Amino acid sequence: MKNYAKILFFIVFLVMLYQVFVFNSSTLLDRHLKDFSANYRIYSLQLPDEMHFAGEQVPLQNSDVWERFDREMLVNIYWQSNTLLVIKRANRWFPLIEKILSEQGIPDDFKYIAMIESAFQNVTSPSGAQGFWQFLDETAKKYNLEVNEYVDERYHVEKATIAACNYFKEAYSYFNNWTLVAASYNMGIGGVNTQIKRQKVSSFYDLFLNIETSRYIFRILAAKEIYENQEKYGFYVLKRHLYKPLKTYERIVDTTIANLTDFAIQNQVTYRTLKLYNPWLRTTELPNKDRKVYRILLPEQSVEDDMSDEVLIDEEVIEKAPVPEPSEIKVVNHTVIKNEKLNDIALKYKVSVDDLKKWNNLSTEKLKKGQVLQVLIYN
Repeated sequence: MKNYAKILFFIVFLVMLYQVFVFNSSTLLDRHLKDFSANYRIYSLQLPDEMHFAGEQVPLQNSDVWERFDREMLVNIYWQSNTLLVIKRANRWFPLIEKILSEQGIPDDFKYIAMIESAFQNVTSPSGAQGFWQFLDETAKKYNLEVNEYVDERYHVEKATIAACNYFKEAYSYFNNWTLVAASYNMGIGGVNTQIKRQKVSSFYDLFLNIETSRYIFRILAAKEIYENQEKYGFYVLKRHLYKPLKTYERIVDTTIANLTDFAIQNQVTYRTLKLYNPWLRTTELPNKDRKVYRILLPEQSVEDDMSDEVLIDEEVIEKAPVPEPSEIKVVNHTVIKNEKLNDIALKYKVSVDDLKKWNNLSTEKLKKGQVLQVLIYN
C-alpha cells in the first residue's frame, strides 16, 4: 500500500507539474502575441508628389516610375542599420565631395552616386571596381588616377572625386542630360547611347534596361529623398552622433619611403592611423624613383583625442517624435504596482513601449513600485 501511495502521489505531482507548464507556456504565448499585435508596425510610405535629380523632373505621375521609386525607398528605409550608417558617414565625406562638385561645375545631386556606389567605404566590387566612386582599373587610369602595386588613387577620395567629375563632364557632352549621365556611370556612355538609338527614346525613364541600371537612378533618388528628409522617414540622429570630418594636415613627400611603419612612427602615429587617413598607400613602402610629389595626410590630433571630444560637441537634442495636439489627447497618471512591467502598461492603455519611454524620459524598461508614469491617451 505504501508503494502504491507513493506511485499515486508521484503521478499526481507529474500531472500538476504538466498543467503548470502548459498554463505558463500558454500565458507566455498569449502575452507574446498580444505584445506583438500592440507594438509591431510596418508602414507603407507616402512618397513626395514631385522629385528632381540635378534640376531634371522625375515623372512620378507615371505609375511604373512611381513603383520603381517606391521599391528603392522601401528597401533603404527598412534596411535601417545600413541607412543610419550611411547618414553618419555622409557627415564626414559630403563637405569634401560637395566642394569638389561645385568647383567642377557638377550638380550637387551627384554626391549621392558615391553614397549608393560604396556607402562611403573603400570596397571592391565583384568586377574589381574599387574605392568610393568604384572605378575599374582601366577607367581610373583613363581619368589620370595612378594605379599600381604601391599606389592606388581610386582610394584617394579627393582625386577620385575629381576623376568622377571629369567622367560626368564627358558624358554630359554626349547626352546633354544629367539623368542619362548618372545612368551611364553604371552602364557606360556607349551602353546607354546604344540603347537610346535602338529604342528610339530620349528619356532614361522610357528606356528598357538591365535590372541594375534600371534601378540605379531610383537608388540615387531614394538616397537623396531619405537623406534630405531624415526625420520624415523615422531617422532621428543626434548631431554629436554623426561621424565628424577628419582634421588633417599634409606631409609633402617627393622621395622614396622604404618603410611606412617607420614613417608613421616618426610622425607620431601608428601604421593603422596612417592607412586610415591614406588608404591609397597599398603596401608597406612607397618607391618613388621619379620624385613625384605625394601629399600624405596626418591627423591634427590622435584618434583617441578626437573620439573623446565627441561628447563635448553640440549638445543639441532632436525633438521628440510628434504627438497630437493637446485637444486630441488625455494625459493619465499611472502608478506602477509591484512586479509590473512596461509591456503590461503598454497593453493596458493600448500604446507602444517606445512611446511610454519617450513620454517619461526612460532609458531603461525597469520600473519601481510606486513610480508614476504619464500615459497619453488618444481621443
